[in-house]
Amino acid sequence: MPSHAKSSLEAGLVALKQGNYQTAIAQLEPIASSQNNGTASLQAQVGLVMAYARTGEVPKAIAISQNLIESNNPQVQEWATRALEHLTKRKKPDQESKNVETGFVAFENSTPDSPAVTPPVTPTLEEKPKDQVIETKSDDIPPMVPLTRLKATVATPPPPPAPLSGFMGSVTRTQAKLFGVIYWRQAQRARAWQPLRKPKLIPLRLLSAGTFIALFWVMREILKLAMGFINQTLVKLPYLEPLQLLYRDPTKLLLIILVILIGVSPWLLDLLLAKLYGQREFPKDVLNTHSREAVRVLQRCCQQRHWPLPKLRILPMAAPIILTYGSLPRNARIVVSQGLLEQLADDEIATIYATQLGHIAHWDFAVMSLLLLVTLPTYQLYQRVSDLGDKISAKIWRWPVTILASLIYGVWCLLTGTALWLSRLRLYYSDRVAAEITGNPNALIRALLKIAIGIAADVEKQEHTSWQLESLNLLTPVSYQQSLSLGTIASNLSFESFLKWDTANPYRRWFTINNSHPLMGDRIERLCQIARHWHLDTELHFASEASKVKRQSFLLQIAPWLGIPLGVLFAALVWLTWQLAFALKFLNLKWIYEDWSFITGCLLIGFSIGTVMRINSFFPDIKPATVQTDDSLPNLLSDPSALPIDSISVRLVGKLLGRQGTSNSLAQDLIFQSSAGLVKLHHISWLGQSVNHQDLIGRQIIVTGWFRRGATPWIDIQTLETQSGKTIHSPHPIWSTFLAVAAQAWGAYVFLTG
Repeated sequence: MPSHAKSSLEAGLVALKQGNYQTAIAQLEPIASSQNNGTASLQAQVGLVMAYARTGEVPKAIAISQNLIESNNPQVQEWATRALEHLTKRKKPDQESKNVETGFVAFENSTPDSPAVTPPVTPTLEEKPKDQVIETKSDDIPPMVPLTRLKATVATPPPPPAPLSGFMGSVTRTQAKLFGVIYWRQAQRARAWQPLRKPKLIPLRLLSAGTFIALFWVMREILKLAMGFINQTLVKLPYLEPLQLLYRDPTKLLLIILVILIGVSPWLLDLLLAKLYGQREFPKDVLNTHSREAVRVLQRCCQQRHWPLPKLRILPMAAPIILTYGSLPRNARIVVSQGLLEQLADDEIATIYATQLGHIAHWDFAVMSLLLLVTLPTYQLYQRVSDLGDKISAKIWRWPVTILASLIYGVWCLLTGTALWLSRLRLYYSDRVAAEITGNPNALIRALLKIAIGIAADVEKQEHTSWQLESLNLLTPVSYQQSLSLGTIASNLSFESFLKWDTANPYRRWFTINNSHPLMGDRIERLCQIARHWHLDTELHFASEASKVKRQSFLLQIAPWLGIPLGVLFAALVWLTWQLAFALKFLNLKWIYEDWSFITGCLLIGFSIGTVMRINSFFPDIKPATVQTDDSLPNLLSDPSALPIDSISVRLVGKLLGRQGTSNSLAQDLIFQSSAGLVKLHHISWLGQSVNHQDLIGRQIIVTGWFRRGATPWIDIQTLETQSGKTIHSPHPIWSTFLAVAAQAWGAYVFLTG
């Protein structure tokens, strides 16, 4: 598309969003009439339909809609058909203002001062009759535009240059270029709704207490290990004596410190986030310019619960995130990023703020604040050590620093791992609270999807996962890992197709054990259930049937872990055998097994056998005849019956993204960018290779490996190749074999020596 046409389209869409409809019409008409601009012409025609409808020139809007019906794109045809039905439908004068809430000409960012615009009705809890159940009839709702994604009819469509609110969602310019235009259904909110049944909070309470205990135990063991290592080092060094203080039990002191840290966490986190991430105060008046409903929700909910208004903060981040910390409701802080305010609509921002009120109401934010207070300094230490390693040129000195940075990163992973279950469970509760406070589960669905799109766009723009995203991930509403594929697939695959795995796969929850966030499809399906309970149309429509997965495939998937209970059974059989032999005076080996340590050996042997059984299926030979290419990636992501054990061979062409330097020495941040979207890569470094994986970051590569569909899709790398012929091998099968042999040898040693 010529540059002048691109700038005109951009100016026209911006004017349309700002409500300058005559300017928008003047800019979009030449592009809409052009036959050489492909997708841009379709965008301009869609914009003209909305601009004409808003200025009262309905016949012109109808004429363009009729023209769009003849488009070769079936999705555009469907959209135009629904739009034409809406435009030609006769309405009574007193019903015309209702179009803004749910109809064809609505804009998310419309203001009450705009002409012919009525702001959406937001029922307050005081206004809502307690015994009233909403009944939504088809006669009350104007026709809705279906949730579709505009796909270009040409091979390489020119990217849309500007955001367009309303039907295309609040998509930023960068996101539009990356993902194409997304048309949202804009399913309506409840005008009056019956309160949901009170959830059982006992599991959340128990898990919060369990998280605190787990964090305390892990910190105590790490502290004991560090104290013992220091004293052992001092003993071996000349002229130095061990410190007697380090021989004391740190349990009581650590427990007291953690309790104190919970109490002072709001102020300490204020200092940390301000110094490390540039956090600053966020006046309520400024929030009001982005979302009037969010301010009303905060004020109403806090007034009902007799809370002071949480202190508002903002982070200068382009990625859309939000988090809450504090120890009590009266000292709670809600921190939002600049990117979230820019990429979400008024009602969507309100629902996201409502989720944070849910965390405060359920008190899970206190434990998560403690966890953040402990993990942030640890992560910053890892970052500083990594930066130091990057400044060292001599390899002989860089290796110790790299090992130290990797150890600190491992400690950070252990600490964050104590809260994985709580992080997943609490989001279900907060989603429910947000839907009940706002009566708008559909806006929350859109908000979650747009957050995923925004995070993926930030990763693509920076070409790596930022420090902020990784260190704050545990408290954000959407994780950066699940955003990679979900946030970039919209132009090639519908959200329903991608998320069907999350709702239909019978074994899906087994693959979230090490995930920090629940399955997105599962969360959205629960919100859809709330919407259906209030007789609302839903933003997404999921098929109800469950996918069929062979049970043998799942058992083979978890074979290493099944080997552990089988090892226990084997240990019990061995114990009974030796007891019987000793009683019959046939064989006297009882002295070997009196300390019961042989059970550990049996567990290791069972794990080893399970690993060996799975290796061939997990890493089959990659044959050129059966390898899948980039075009197949959307189909692989949409298969609801897939399991990681399926091990689909792929050979994809794209760009390698990730952090460079010491901070990525473990290959923890390797992402593959293809024409179909982003996919996480798993790589194992191999000593002796002339080429390091970090040498290929930012370059065009060919990745060959095994695609696995789990809670987070990923590819186990076999090789990474460059156009110049450089190749990196990732020895996943060799590493699995080594692990199995090591576990077998260790188990046999423990079993035989007792």
